[in-house]
Amino acid sequence: MKKFLGGYKFSIVLLGSIIIGAILGIFLGHKASVLKPFGDLFLNLMFMIIIPLVFFSVTSAIANMKGMKRFGKIIGSTFIVFLFTALAASIIGIIGVFIVEPAKGIDYMALKQIVSGSNDSLQQVKHVGVFQQIVNTITVSEFTSLFSKSNMLQLIVFSVLFGISTAALGEKAETVTKFFTAASRVMMEMVRIIMYYAPIGLGCYFASVIGELGPQILQGYLKVFILYIIISIIYYFGFFTLYAFLAGGKNAIKIFWKNAAVPTITALATCSSAASIPVNLEFTKKMGVPKDVTETVIPLGANIHKDGSVIGGVMKIAFLFGLLNKNMASISSVLSIIFISFLVGAVMAAIPSGGMIGEMLILSIYGFSQGLLPIIMVISVIIDAPATVLNSTGNTVCSMMISRLVEGKEWIYNRVSGNNNI
Repeated sequence: MKKFLGGYKFSIVLLGSIIIGAILGIFLGHKASVLKPFGDLFLNLMFMIIIPLVFFSVTSAIANMKGMKRFGKIIGSTFIVFLFTALAASIIGIIGVFIVEPAKGIDYMALKQIVSGSNDSLQQVKHVGVFQQIVNTITVSEFTSLFSKSNMLQLIVFSVLFGISTAALGEKAETVTKFFTAASRVMMEMVRIIMYYAPIGLGCYFASVIGELGPQILQGYLKVFILYIIISIIYYFGFFTLYAFLAGGKNAIKIFWKNAAVPTITALATCSSAASIPVNLEFTKKMGVPKDVTETVIPLGANIHKDGSVIGGVMKIAFLFGLLNKNMASISSVLSIIFISFLVGAVMAAIPSGGMIGEMLILSIYGFSQGLLPIIMVISVIIDAPATVLNSTGNTVCSMMISRLVEGKEWIYNRVSGNNNI
């Protein structure tokens, strides 16, 4: 028992801190915002190290790879796994909304009043052509723009090119390779130090979030929130266990759940896949995933792997269908919901203002009024925490499946023998 508590001590402390934070948020309501600066301090510390952490980790991982064939295999396996899990997420989302019908019994006019003040705060999304959007998604116009966490995918593209160039030079760039390897280790040590403050920071941040969110959930969206929570629990425990089993059988299941707590709690409390990158890198390596797989997949997954957002896309479409008495029982409607939710959750999430563009895309494709935008924006807010858990923690178990595809079924035994620094 003592050994068990020792292994999970930090996870228990973190979980206890956000439970206390939730209780404070419920009782204090909007007054809990006084605790927000203490939470912001932790979040900002994480955001401060995101850019160098991703740059050094991705670059060193690729620079140390033995040949570009392995890198190509990792990238190919990554997209196969991400597509597979996104499809699974959309299907379970469809099943859930058919059973519960989240918009049933909700007063449309009452909802309009709830979100009537939201129009003033809507972001102005600039519409550009498809090809220009692709350019904006993977590149920036000047080097200094890479230092913003808003341009994470562009930074990853730069880091990949830098790593490939370093690897191609071989011994000529050996000094550079050693520097980035050492720098990556230094950044992970910084993460370890910052995590000492995590219980206080996460508890305070979660208290302020609950304090602000509580009233909003009670004003017409409670049914939607409960349905999303139920689907999230099924996906988290059921599908993540299945994914771990596919990655390496019963041993992989034990290893995953032993290390999943801290990434989950961090994602739940911060509601940020980006802020969870440092923790995910640390604990994915503890799961035995090879270093180069971890340091390639985790940063990339934070941008393009969004199972929780895919389920959220299904919820938004089904909510609008129910609110406007539209039939979604036909095969064509079901297929369109699966496709659009995948597009909104897994593709749009990677581009600038992607969440907003995705929501506007839903309205545009189905011919709904743009005035409905605030209504589905509220859904984004209330499902943010569980969606981030599925998005972010899902990256860790996906890394295990990708390891299975890259190295074969024996990869899990390398973990048992401690050889996970490939």
